[in-house]
Amino acid sequence: MNKVVLMGRLTKDPSVKYSQSDTPLAVARFTLAVDRRFRRQSEGGDDQSADFISCVAFGKQGEFVEKYAHKGTKFVVSGRIQTGRYNNKDGQTVYTTDVVVEEIEFAESKSAQGSSDSGERPSQASAPSGADDGFMNVPDEIDEDLPFN
Repeated sequence: MNKVVLMGRLTKDPSVKYSQSDTPLAVARFTLAVDRRFRRQSEGGDDQSADFISCVAFGKQGEFVEKYAHKGTKFVVSGRIQTGRYNNKDGQTVYTTDVVVEEIEFAESKSAQGSSDSGERPSQASAPSGADDGFMNVPDEIDEDLPFN
């Protein structure tokens, strides 16, 4: 079984490209900084308390990342590990390891992002507004007329 679940913050805005096909497919690449449970003392004396995991999201997940993901946004990602290799321009073989995203969701509320560890607030909206998600707020005066109260 090849299944990965991660929770972390984007280290920078994602890179999104579209495939050159009849129906373009979004391909979003991003890196998640995932905190470690225990700190490890490195040779230089610095504590490294996070791992930086390369992720790639295709199709609808890629479009979601393009629209809502920004530096510092905290996400929960599930997917699978995929390895690969290619030859760079110098003819050297480069090995890659990525998490191919199958599901992605916000790990904190929009208001909590303003007080995140990164100290920065994303420059654009990070969560869908009420109008975009297909739901609307029901005014209190209408609430008692609803059949599911």
